[in-house]
Amino acid sequence: MNSDTIFRKALDRQALSFDEALWLYETVPPGELFHLADTVRRNTVADPGCVTWQIDRNVNITNVCISGCKFCNFHCRPDGPAAFVTTAAEYDGKIEETLRLGGDQLLLQGGLHPRLGIDFYEDLFRSLKARHPEIRLHALGAPEVYHIARISRLSVHETLARLRDAGLDSLPGAGAEILCDEVRRRISPGKPTAVQWCEVMREAHRMNFPTSATMMYGHVETPAQRIEHLLLLRDLQAECPTGHYGFIAFIPWIFCSDGTQLEREGVRSHFSPLEYLRIIAVSRIVLNNIRNIQASWLTVGKATAQIALHCGANDFGSIMIEEHVVSSAGARNTFDAEGIQQAIREAGFTPRLRDQLYRERTCRPATAER
Repeated sequence: MNSDTIFRKALDRQALSFDEALWLYETVPPGELFHLADTVRRNTVADPGCVTWQIDRNVNITNVCISGCKFCNFHCRPDGPAAFVTTAAEYDGKIEETLRLGGDQLLLQGGLHPRLGIDFYEDLFRSLKARHPEIRLHALGAPEVYHIARISRLSVHETLARLRDAGLDSLPGAGAEILCDEVRRRISPGKPTAVQWCEVMREAHRMNFPTSATMMYGHVETPAQRIEHLLLLRDLQAECPTGHYGFIAFIPWIFCSDGTQLEREGVRSHFSPLEYLRIIAVSRIVLNNIRNIQASWLTVGKATAQIALHCGANDFGSIMIEEHVVSSAGARNTFDAEGIQQAIREAGFTPRLRDQLYRERTCRPATAER
């Protein structure tokens, strides 16, 4: 490989080949790789001296899920004693607290519930918007949308159109894991395929839904499959109609194994800060058409996330007033509004509060009681 040629392509925001991307990930010394990614970041974002952050709340619609994901401790069967569907009163309490703390959005996720079809979600979104019109609904990963369409006997387009009419504002990138069916069969046998995940996101982009993209790494996948995942996201973004939102951000995080079925099968998470920083850097370089790269402090901790801001990341994510899925598998990091801003300042940047569309917000958030 000619390093000068590849570095120049990266700086010019040209699309790298699979071999070039894998070479960067596996071969380039950390200092060179991180400097290259940081230079690309500085040339890409509007204000290189600022790092964005958000206030939202991750509320689980239900914990019932039939996907059989071996990395998830949160889900249960429909007849399980701990099964729940969040009630209207519970939503109201959570939303009111979120608004008091300066939040403007709910990240709504659940699972593949066998009995909750399109009518349920339409009623839910309409009722939430009627009672709390100021709250944004960032809801339903691609697997959930595909599942709702299937059990409701609708197309993906019809499903998204009805959800949008009911109040859906944007789609999170959940359920991507690794977009390789060999991996998905091993870790989430009941979840939609990589092609089906992409089908939902492709249609969402055609309909101009803002979306995000994710990657959960560090389980059974290979380095080559990580690169394949990034290239698939880049190529899917390239299909997005001109002027549409597409993928607004990319967020990689490490698999947390505590108590999971994968751990019982001998697959354990082994966190390496250096490996995470290489993924952040290569993501910034390979995803030449996705502007925002988020540091996942929830799974990697404050210090590593701060360093990631010098390796290609430009966003610190949300304080996440509430989160249960990743924390149930061992993630223990927390932030309140003041803490996340202080962490950004310590890293040498100016914190800038944003909304889901990365527009600056000017509200003064209250301090959360954690």
